[in-house]
Amino acid sequence: MPDSTPQSDRILQEARQSLIRQQEGGTHRAAPRGSIGRGSAELKRKNLVRRMKGLGATLLAIMAAVIATGIVIDGIGFAGVMLAAAAVVAAVLFFLFVPRTRVPRRTELKEGNPAQMVARTQLWLEAQRAALPPAAQAIIAQLGARLDALAGQMAHVAADHPAMAEVRELVGEYIPETIDNYRKIPQHLRAEEYAGKTADARLLESLEKLSGEVDRVTRRLAEGALDDLAIKSRYLEYRYGGAAALEDASAMPDTGVPLPDFTAAPAPSARER
Repeated sequence: MPDSTPQSDRILQEARQSLIRQQEGGTHRAAPRGSIGRGSAELKRKNLVRRMKGLGATLLAIMAAVIATGIVIDGIGFAGVMLAAAAVVAAVLFFLFVPRTRVPRRTELKEGNPAQMVARTQLWLEAQRAALPPAAQAIIAQLGARLDALAGQMAHVAADHPAMAEVRELVGEYIPETIDNYRKIPQHLRAEEYAGKTADARLLESLEKLSGEVDRVTRRLAEGALDDLAIKSRYLEYRYGGAAALEDASAMPDTGVPLPDFTAAPAPSARER
């Protein structure tokens, strides 16, 4: 009978390593690299455009230098061609990675208008995803979409509106503070229960509440537009006699000439005057 001792030792060793990994917080999947919202995606797009403009200007400068050198010394030779090619490659590699889209500091998250606040917060959240458990990363993606909706509503709100201060506090303080507090906890302690819950569970619970609060504020701000739409719809139904009348009216060509008012008294003729 073959000796199974080495195989048993290997199984026990793998079991010990698995236990150690779980005690240290488990194995997390790599965080997704895509943008979580339109705001952060727009900041990245602007950064890419800026890099491409810098690359184009640099390439033009290299070409101008090569042409000018060739005219002055009557040709640049093989060495000159190789130097020019090396300069082009160096420029492409440089602008491929530099300058990177800068991750904003926490103090910058509640500065600027609502669109800027949301875009910076989305960028900041994207930079934190790798340190969060997979379930939290899913909530971060949902939160990014809801922040886009909130920014769209806040664009129509005055700067002194009471909701502005609430949004600055929610987006610029509560959301980043929750994640910062979680990241301060050592990784091997995050899966241990403390006061009835683990740090991972408390993080998920807090992020879900914050995401729900962002959605609630967005809906509250949208109530005014919904009321206006409902009032306009009731007026049109009263004025034009319901949906069927609206469909008939929409089929008529728009000549740009107002319809005559047949209820008004006819104007007197020249003889009657």
